[in-house]
Amino acid sequence: MFSPYYAWSRDKDPFDHCAMNVVLYGRPGRFAMTERKSGRLSRGADHIAIGPSSMEWDGSELTVHIDERGAPLPRRIRGTIRLRPSGITAGPFHLDPGGRHRWWPMAPASRVEVDLTHPGLSWQGSGYFDTNDGDEPLEDAFTRWTWCRAELPDGAAILYDVKHRAGDGRNLSLGFAFDGTRRDIRPPLSASLPPTKFWRMPRETRSDDGRSRVITTFEDTPFYSRSLLASTLAGEPVRAVHESLSLDRFRNPMVRLMLPFRMPRPL
Repeated sequence: MFSPYYAWSRDKDPFDHCAMNVVLYGRPGRFAMTERKSGRLSRGADHIAIGPSSMEWDGSELTVHIDERGAPLPRRIRGTIRLRPSGITAGPFHLDPGGRHRWWPMAPASRVEVDLTHPGLSWQGSGYFDTNDGDEPLEDAFTRWTWCRAELPDGAAILYDVKHRAGDGRNLSLGFAFDGTRRDIRPPLSASLPPTKFWRMPRETRSDDGRSRVITTFEDTPFYSRSLLASTLAGEPVRAVHESLSLDRFRNPMVRLMLPFRMPRPL
């Protein structure tokens, strides 16, 4: 959805602009998002392969086989991720009044196993799986959004705040049990956050007491940030993965000219 090649193409064929985005934070860090043409795409009801990487669903477990090279540094990322949802949620949410943009937090509380050979890393922990799809470019419908997800003792909490280009917006405060059942949570209060240090990306979130703290910033880019927050949601102290997206910044032609350095597209 952020492909500059898709934006510049004439035919706007989404199957000709596919990528497996893989990111490792910390040391050793890795980032891969190599865009592939339609000839390197294979898909079905329970699998998708993009170039040398693939995903397979067997009804209870999602297995991701990764075989990528990073950019701008061509360091290899190779290994397997297994995600086991504890439950599947009921269905997608519409993010805009016309229903042209849909988001489905399909498995908000999952277990993941990561086993990488390049670099040599392995761990287990809490995971999350969602999907987004739409009928028009994101930047045509929204100016920005913030999102965060936190593990709770009995499930997960997710906040999603979008600002429509028409001037209004939508705020979602969602709680899910381990089996995927949706539960009401008290709408949190607005909580300010400092902008990122390098690109000065604006950040904000919500919490029970109107306070939140940035523990670390994973991504600091011209139009997107990802962070780890200390906050309080559904009455619980949590560590939440948080993202901010500025689609006004993304529309800037200079920003799009920078993207190929992180998103190569082989001829």
